[in-house]
Amino acid sequence: MAVDYSLYLVTDQILVGPKDFLLSIRKALEGGVTLLQLREKETNSREFYDIGVKVKELVAEFGVPLIINDRVDLALALDADGVHVGQQDLPLAKVRNIIGTDKILGYSVSSLEEALQGERMGADYLGAGPVFPTGSKKDASEAIGLAKLKEIKAGVSLPVVGIGGIGAANLRAVKETGIDGVSVISAILSQEDPCAAAKGLMDLWRN
Repeated sequence: MAVDYSLYLVTDQILVGPKDFLLSIRKALEGGVTLLQLREKETNSREFYDIGVKVKELVAEFGVPLIINDRVDLALALDADGVHVGQQDLPLAKVRNIIGTDKILGYSVSSLEEALQGERMGADYLGAGPVFPTGSKKDASEAIGLAKLKEIKAGVSLPVVGIGGIGAANLRAVKETGIDGVSVISAILSQEDPCAAAKGLMDLWRN
C-alpha cells in the first residue's frame, strides 16, 4: 500500500473539546490530512470499536488509511489498514506475525537504536519523538529535539514521521530534518477550525 505520511492526524476526543468529534475529523480530512490514527486511551473496548466503525467509514470517503493505536485486536476486528505500537506494547515481531504482511505497522521510537530495532523487526514506518515537549500525550518521554530526529531519519531506510509538539510555528524546521511527515493532534483538533488548521499545515509542508 502506497502511504502518504505528510500530515498524520492522531485522534483524541478530549482535545477536540466541545466540538463534535466526528465532524472535527471530517473537517481535518477536508483540510488535507493524509493518514489517520485512532487513539482513544479513555474508552473501553466496545466504545473504541463503535467509534472505529464510524471513523473507518469516514476515512474511506477520503481514501485515507486508518491506523489503530496499540490495540492489535481492534485493528483486526475493524479490518483497519494498520496498527501503531510503542515500546511498552506487544513485541513488534509478534504484532507483525498477528496482522500479516498486508497491513501497515508503525512503531514509536525515541532513539536511533530503537529505530534500527524497529527496522529489523518489520515496521513499515517509525513515529519518532517527542520532537518537542508536548501536553497531548501524558506518558510522553523527554523531547528528542531536531538533531536526534535528523539522526534517526538518516540512520534508517524506513519512512519517519516526527511527533510531539509540532505545529505551524516549527513545522518548517522539522521538515528540514528530511523526515517523511509530521504527526499532530492539538495542532488540528484543538483548533476552532480543524479544516483550516490542516490546510495551513499542509501548505507549510508542501511549500
